[in-house]
Amino acid sequence: MTLPTSTADTLMRVAHTIVAQAGLISLEYFRRNMNVENKAAEGLFDPVTEADRAVEQSIRAALRKEFPGHNIVGEEFGAEGNDSDYCWVIDPIDGTRSFISGVPLWGVLLGLRYRGQAIFGVMHQPYLGETFFACASDTERQAWFTRGEYNLSNPLRASSTQSLSDAVLVCTHPEIFNNYTGTFDQFLKVAKVARLMRYGGDCYCYAMLAMGQNDLVIETGLKEYDILALVPIIEAAGGVITNWQGDDLKGDKLKGEIHVVAAATKSLHQQALAVLNGE
Repeated sequence: MTLPTSTADTLMRVAHTIVAQAGLISLEYFRRNMNVENKAAEGLFDPVTEADRAVEQSIRAALRKEFPGHNIVGEEFGAEGNDSDYCWVIDPIDGTRSFISGVPLWGVLLGLRYRGQAIFGVMHQPYLGETFFACASDTERQAWFTRGEYNLSNPLRASSTQSLSDAVLVCTHPEIFNNYTGTFDQFLKVAKVARLMRYGGDCYCYAMLAMGQNDLVIETGLKEYDILALVPIIEAAGGVITNWQGDDLKGDKLKGEIHVVAAATKSLHQQALAVLNGE
């Protein structure tokens, strides 16, 4: 699905304002003492902070005002609404571990899906003042980068890397593979072929792929709120993003735990899938 150009522009402007305001709230907590809770079972660590909840509440309130009737789903407060084809998906702070460590490799994610298809996404890094966004309009499919005020003067473009042996591979952390037997070994096979492999970044990894700074991101166990906003950005920048089976991330493929491969080019994506799947 695509939106009329005027609708897409309005959507991007409003969403940019919403995440910018939410980002200011996040900065009230960043690199300061805050309450950190553990959502995971004993022996594991899945942090959530006051900032996560405050940011999501801010975004929800703004969405209710600007888009009444749209459904909303977020990491911290679940789903609301059930009678709209449009659903906003919120990850208030993607990269909470980085956030509580004082490292600015986290972001505010806000995406919009229509009947299961991701049609809009924005990733905002408040500390750096960077915003990455894309919306599928009827005249163009373009991703944009801005620092500060909303503008469309800086288009994003993924790299032209074609060969896995020339690729920079990025992944948030090796522990994301822990719950999925054999996946880390599969990942390491790709890393062995790649020119360079680095850990760290969460949503920022994908933003840097769209900007052409890295070529390949491979991760496991993501939820819809972790990835939906990033799908339009990667695709509009010329990249490819699927699960490990090569399925587009839409509909049922956004449910449950998602293993993701994002690549700068189709050729690179196919090579990474082949190595991952032992072909």
